[in-house]
Formats: sequence, structure tokens, C-alpha cells
Amino acid sequence: MGRRTGNRETDKDNREMTKHIFTYYNEIFPKMWDKPALSDYNGDVSYTYCELAEQIEKLGILFRELGIQKGDKIALCGRNSSNWAATYLAIAAYGAVIVSILQDFAPDDIRRLVSHSDAKLLMVGPFVWKNLQAAPEDIAAKNPKLEAIVGIKDFNIIYRKSAAASQPEITKESIDAIFCEKYPEGMKPSDIHYTDDNYDDLMLINYTSGSTGAPKGVMLTYKSLSGNLYSGHTFLPNKPGDVLVSMLPLAHMFGQLAEFLFPLSGGCHIYFLAKAPTPTLLLKAFSELHPYMIVTVPLVIEKICKKSVFPITNKAIFRRLWHAPFGIGPFIRKKVKTKLMNAFGGNIRYFIAGGAAVNEDVERLLLDIHFPFVVGYGMTECGPLIGGCYVKDFVARSAGHILPYNEIKIDSEDPYTQVGEILVKGDHVMTGYYKNPEATAAAFTEDGWLRTGDLGLIDKNLNIFIKGRNKNMILGSTGQNIYPEEIEDKLNNMEGVVESVVVEREGKLVALVFPDLKGELEFSQSLREMMEENLKKLNELLPKYSQIFKIELQEKEFEKTPKKSIKRFLYK
Repeated sequence: MGRRTGNRETDKDNREMTKHIFTYYNEIFPKMWDKPALSDYNGDVSYTYCELAEQIEKLGILFRELGIQKGDKIALCGRNSSNWAATYLAIAAYGAVIVSILQDFAPDDIRRLVSHSDAKLLMVGPFVWKNLQAAPEDIAAKNPKLEAIVGIKDFNIIYRKSAAASQPEITKESIDAIFCEKYPEGMKPSDIHYTDDNYDDLMLINYTSGSTGAPKGVMLTYKSLSGNLYSGHTFLPNKPGDVLVSMLPLAHMFGQLAEFLFPLSGGCHIYFLAKAPTPTLLLKAFSELHPYMIVTVPLVIEKICKKSVFPITNKAIFRRLWHAPFGIGPFIRKKVKTKLMNAFGGNIRYFIAGGAAVNEDVERLLLDIHFPFVVGYGMTECGPLIGGCYVKDFVARSAGHILPYNEIKIDSEDPYTQVGEILVKGDHVMTGYYKNPEATAAAFTEDGWLRTGDLGLIDKNLNIFIKGRNKNMILGSTGQNIYPEEIEDKLNNMEGVVESVVVEREGKLVALVFPDLKGELEFSQSLREMMEENLKKLNELLPKYSQIFKIELQEKEFEKTPKKSIKRFLYK
């Protein structure tokens, strides 16, 4: 086992130095009281910090009236919106446990995860509710602990278990009446006192997958999220009034932390894209809102560079002049930087890429023009941050350096020269997978280090260099985790399929299939038609972000290890 690197103080010292997540909100809400906090871009829902505090309080009243206790699970599933964010904060402030479920999971998977999580309440968006295609009573019948279903569009109760005759009906009017009784003159900044001493309590269960096998619900405490916020404010400080456009799925930890919890804790104004983040919509939003930070997967910046920048800079004359020390060289690089800055609204101080390696040519260009670019590293199990750094300190091909209050270790004889699995320990790390002790045990070493599944090195400054992946997860174009084995499991059960491997090519998923030839020597037209039908049926079972672009037939059986596992690294 490689040497231990990095430093981490005791839990007690950490808590003296790291603000609780709700300490940030206790401080910033009164300061920004009448300023905008959350808005739906091109939508009709918007909150000031005062209005957000009032909504959090009213939802807390709703939870109490429904009989929800501290520590109870509340499932939250819906498209990105201001009401999704308000609901999330209300659950956490109340002391219940947020169960975050990606809205793009298949309806059967969403229903299954609500049940697996032991949720007593389901808060659901209209798009998800429509797709669930089930009567509330049917969902409740399969989830005996579920007490109620509430829509997050208007916070009306969709379903409630039969209440005793003595229990009053819960309506918006009854909630407002209770609120007005408590705050006859409305809420004031001095009324903000969210609990901020429950570091070790479970705050969130985030499901990394919705499909086959035992679900993996990552359990994160308030301490984990608090440490993540501390890291954000240390390396990427924001300021009150900064604007941010949230484009990543809020149910995904990357978007949840970087585009919601962190900017809100600094007093920013967050705009949520309720629609799919198409290039046209994004560029329009950036142009109108001028965000201070862009958080995304590498594919976004790579597409822009390859489409709009490289056709110019790759010309012979530009390549010769690019690094000219005086006059024309700096002038060209400045022009390219201005072009990119304007594409993102002209006001960005940080452009953060995460989830996958950035194309080397793109990264070199961004560093050459001094673009405010940095790569982060993380995983859901760390809430999600592991690596990051100041923009000025970013080292090419790295994924930042180990963040505060965490340790990193490379599972090799020499972590500086010999590649090994990246292991992590510290405050950010999950407590385990909900109701899945086998997966939890497999995720940690015997002495308590989290296995990231990534292979890498570090340098003397603790910069992390990822050299490969021990796991097969694919990062979707908008930040979703895609597990190819889950797709393959469905595909392998279809007619004519012996085995399959799902790979990513230029941002699209392709299924490589070794078919049942039934004694034939070559692929027949009927076999190809069968695969086309399989493709259609498969995509009907999958969320949009993990649907297969095409099926590609393989003439030979996939190569296997001695354990009969497919050598996936051979197939691209």
C-alpha cells in the first residue's frame, strides 16, 4: 500500500474551523433579505431570500401537519426548478432526510427507489408525476411507509393516507393560517435560526443509479456537505449578487453542490433551466444573465472549441504566430479569449469542468489564453468533491489537489511514479450505501479508505493526476452517471443477443453486440432487423440520457479474463 498523503484534523478541530451548511444560510439570508435568490429562467417562479425563508417555513409546517418526524425520509424527484431547491432546503432545515432521485430514471425505477428509501413522503414534479402513470393509491400500496404525495409545482397534496375523522384537512389556507399565527407581521431577518449543530446527522440519500441490482443510495451527513461548501468558498469564492445559471441535474451531486448549495450560501442569484440545456438555450441564458461561473462537463467547452476556435487557430499561419512573444501572438490569444468569454456571457471568473478528462488540445488552448479554467475531481460518495484548486494554481492534466479535511492515498509502492487506485478518507466521505451493506463493504478498504475506482498519481504538491478508471461508469453529456452494465443487463435478455458491451463514442452510446448466429456464417438481414427492433425496445426501457444511439454487431465473442469477465478495455 502506498504512503499516506495529505492532512486532516480531528473531527472536533474540523467543526471549529468548518461552518455548518446552515450557518452559511443563517448568515446570508438576513444579509440578502430582499435580494433575489432563486428564479426559473423564462418561468413564473422566483424567490427573494425572504420569500425563500417563508417557503421553507411553510413547508416545515406542512411536514409537521403530515406527521413527518425528524429523521424521516422524504423523496424528492422533479426537474430543476426554484421549487425543487426550496423543497430540498425545507427538508434539510426540518431535520428530515432528503432522498434525491434523478427525474430521468425510468418510472418503475423511481417507484422502486421511493420504496427502497423507506420514504414517508414523496415530493414530485409535474413532469415526473405524469410519467409515473400510476394512481396515487397504487404507489402507496406498494410503499407501506408512504404517508403522502405532494406536488412541488404548487405544493398541493396529491395523495394522503386516510386520516382520522378528528384530523383537519390540510390546505394552503390552513398552512398560511398557522404561518400567520406564528409570524403575524411576516418573517423578519431576525427569525432565521436554522439548526447548525447536527454535523453527524444523516442529511441526504442520493441514489447513483435507478436500475438493476441492489440500489446504491449514498448516505451523506451534514458534515460532508458542510466540508464541501468550505472547499468551494476557499478556492472559488463568490460574492453577494453574483449570478449563476444552473444547467446540471440538481439530483446529481455535482450540480446540487456547485450550482445550488454553494452559490446560494454566498448570496448569489441562481437561475434554473427548467428545460433541457440545449446549446441554443444555454447561449441565450449566458448572454442575458452574464453568470460569474460556469460549471459543466468537458464536452461543452470541447464542442465550442472544436466548432468555433480550432478551425481558425489550426490554420498554418495562426500556429506559427500563436506563440510569438510580442505583438501579434498576444493579440491573437487575447482575441480568442475574448471570443470564448463572450460566448459564456462575458463575466465569468471561473469555468469548472468535472466528471471526465478534458481533451488535451482544448486544455492547452485554454491555458495558453489564460482562460479562468480549472478541473475538479469528485464522486457522489464524497458529496462530491475530492480535488480542486485556485484557478491560478491549476496544473495541466491534473484534477486539482486534495481538498481540506480529507486525505488521499495512492495504492502503489510509490504514489509519485507508480500508478495505483486513488483512495480517500475524510469528512466529505459517505457513511455508506443505504440498506446495502455488501456494496458498502466493497467500497472501503479494511482500514477505512474509500475506493474511488480511479487510477492515478500525485505530485509533491498533492496535485492529482488521473491515469485511468478502474470502474466502468460513463459520464453523460449533462452530468448524469451512466452504468453500462445496467444497460447491458437489459439488452442481453433480448432476442438474438448473446452478450454486449456499451461504449461511448463522441458523446453517444453504442452497444456492441455478439449475436446468436444460429449456425449462420454471416449477419443476415433478418438479424439486423431484429437488432433494430431490440434497439427500439431497449430505449423504451431507458431514460433519455442513457439511450443507445446504435447497435453494432461483432463477428467474434468478446475476449474474457480467466474469471470470464469481458475485457472491456479492449472495446471502444
